[in-house]
Amino acid sequence: MASMQVPVLIVGGGVVGLSASLFLAQQGVGSMLVERHRGTSIHPRARGVNGRTMELMRGLGLDEAVRASSVKLGRSVGIYAGQTLAKVLAEKGDGGWLLRRIRRKGVRGQPARKSPVSPCRCTQDELEPVLLQAARGRGVDARFFTELVGLTQDERGVIATVRDRQTGAESQVRAAYAIAADGARSPLRNLLGVGQTGDGVLGHLLNLYFRADLASLVKGREFSLCRIENAHLRGLFASINNTDLWVLHVAFDPARGEGPASFPPERCVELIREAAGLPGLDVELLGALPWQSTVRIIERYRHGRVFFAGDAAHVMPPWGGFGANTGIQDAHNLAWKLAAVLHGHAHPALLDTYERERLPVARAVAAIAGSMSDALGLMAVRPGLSTLWQMRKVFPYLTMGYGYASPAVVLERGPVPGPGTTDLVGRPGTRAPHVWLERGGQKISSLDLLGPGFTLVVGPRGEAWRAAARALSGMRAAPLAVVQLEGDVPDPRRRWARALGIGAAGASLIRPDGIVAWRARGSGASQKDALNAVMRRLLGHAEFGPGAASEPEGPVLELRQAGSAAAS
Repeated sequence: MASMQVPVLIVGGGVVGLSASLFLAQQGVGSMLVERHRGTSIHPRARGVNGRTMELMRGLGLDEAVRASSVKLGRSVGIYAGQTLAKVLAEKGDGGWLLRRIRRKGVRGQPARKSPVSPCRCTQDELEPVLLQAARGRGVDARFFTELVGLTQDERGVIATVRDRQTGAESQVRAAYAIAADGARSPLRNLLGVGQTGDGVLGHLLNLYFRADLASLVKGREFSLCRIENAHLRGLFASINNTDLWVLHVAFDPARGEGPASFPPERCVELIREAAGLPGLDVELLGALPWQSTVRIIERYRHGRVFFAGDAAHVMPPWGGFGANTGIQDAHNLAWKLAAVLHGHAHPALLDTYERERLPVARAVAAIAGSMSDALGLMAVRPGLSTLWQMRKVFPYLTMGYGYASPAVVLERGPVPGPGTTDLVGRPGTRAPHVWLERGGQKISSLDLLGPGFTLVVGPRGEAWRAAARALSGMRAAPLAVVQLEGDVPDPRRRWARALGIGAAGASLIRPDGIVAWRARGSGASQKDALNAVMRRLLGHAEFGPGAASEPEGPVLELRQAGSAAAS
């Protein structure tokens, strides 16, 4: 059996696994990714990329590529309900001046006030190839049609057995850590016996992906979702490209003896025609995927040296667009922490803050998504402004919408940042504020000045903080870049300084994931000692250097399951 060694093994090659590989590469950490399917998703599934995820794509240099893939859905706005799609669109028209304006803004992709980028609509089958191409271009060993069939772990790392599904050949992979991004049914989660909590199954649905020319029907009145309920079906239309690709979610009830087998292709086609209100519509059924509208959250994000992310950690209904976005943001939070430990800058205790920070977010957004579901598991579409009122809980997350409280943040007095946090005013635990600046005649976001390591932003009179950072670098500390306002970047109106909440002699320490970790509003008695103490606390140990990052011994887990049932 062939044997190989990598820093991190990623199980699952969807948007979360691919994103994790890219975030690790950004941190200088190599990875192997295994995915049991032959290629990326051929089904649209997730349809939206929120503002925070677009910021992360911008950090990877992929935001333009992602937005280019979103053009087909850029004009899709409006959530409707009625007996058939044709009737609804005839009644709603273009939705009035507000929806016309939103459609225009969506096409232009204007930045949001608090961010250099805006959300966009990009389906999963369009997004995954962008991520895969970038991952392979940046050195990720991405192996598709390869499944995980066994895993053990000890005090040094994980030992995985993977099988090439084409040849049947097995290989052994030794990695310091593993990321389980293997989906809602996560074989790794089941093998490790990690429990879940939550409301469970809310409804059973069939996702009908089909091709039908509806371009003339929707032109100028492009919609996002349309709830359909009549004598023959209860379902939900979702636009995919506003011309000939669509999805219809159809609810069914197992208690009545209904199941996926109750929907042969010919019945699916008839249901699509019925939902559209066009009996003679030419329909090509591309796929029928059964799924459950579910709320389940993993009890523990970490199990030894295995970390869970995405649907493997949290399953929620798609209403609100939280699932894939939350998973990508999981991976971003985890990647820099793994890198800090692997590079010897942090104690492994830092890795425990992954669960501490991300689990509350998953619980909050899953609750929102669950509350938007009806008794069938479909999105509840209410009359008038009621749907807009329902969506109010989603809006904070379209840009940022969360903060962190953990040992990896030095909190200040006042409200504790957490899910739903929207004030971006430099408070520790929140994302560093965005302001537009100019450098070398080019307009840049303040977020563009943050690198893959820690960044210390100091005021115009913050030379003592700069000297302290230089001294720590000489102690083999974690990489710490310094940006001095006015010296390194012009800030004549002190916009960024005010946004960060620091004075001319103050400093703000920003984590590799863009979260403010600590700030000093002014100068102190000993900047070197203060910064040293803060960095030690944030990185989970009392001394800098590789010797401080030894992994404490943990239990040895022996897991083995032969065959494709243990697939990733």
